Amino acid sequence: MQITKEEINQDSEQNVQQYLTFMIGGEEYAVSLLKVKEIIEYDTVTQVPKTPEWIRGVINLRGSVVPVIDLAVKFRQASSVVGKLTCIVITEVQCGDEAAVMGIMADSVRQVIDLRPRDIEESPAFGTRVKVDYLLGMARSGKKFCLLLDTEKVLSTDELLELPDSMEPPLELPQPELELHQAQLHQPQSHQAPILLEPSTTPDASEEANPE
Repeated sequence: MQITKEEINQDSEQNVQQYLTFMIGGEEYAVSLLKVKEIIEYDTVTQVPKTPEWIRGVINLRGSVVPVIDLAVKFRQASSVVGKLTCIVITEVQCGDEAAVMGIMADSVRQVIDLRPRDIEESPAFGTRVKVDYLLGMARSGKKFCLLLDTEKVLSTDELLELPDSMEPPLELPQPELELHQAQLHQPQSHQAPILLEPSTTPDASEEANPE
């Protein structure tokens, strides 16, 4: 069976995937457009105690609580600074059998690009600020590369369920010091009378100079 050029072009068009690109810390990243629900302006974000630093907080999205992720912090960079173009990319990731909605804080949104499989290159094992596990690959964007994020891994809900407890455990004393400490706590306190200084019995210098 002979494959015509038209069939090859048609097959290539069917394999085209669209990605939304955005800027974080001077680098361009992209996520599959199928994972993006909407893009909203960065507004009031409520901080939640005892959460990792890369969780910026939560927002109220039409009655639903949506966590906002600062990927700059997760990628071990400086925390993102809110500017005029700062926005939140609302994405949907799979959490078991259910879908979870999460927001990505971006410095700005750039464009939607069409990528074919041949346009995507493998991520190098070095030279990037992002863990290789978080990447699907790289695509050329002008003179630089755009990093394609795997939303299922970089926005893994397992990390949200395994939040570290920020409370430090109480200090445990060694057994001898603990027994001594307990004994001191139960020992009655003695009420000592104040020490009164007696007047000096040393003879005055004038008496020594003129004895009787």
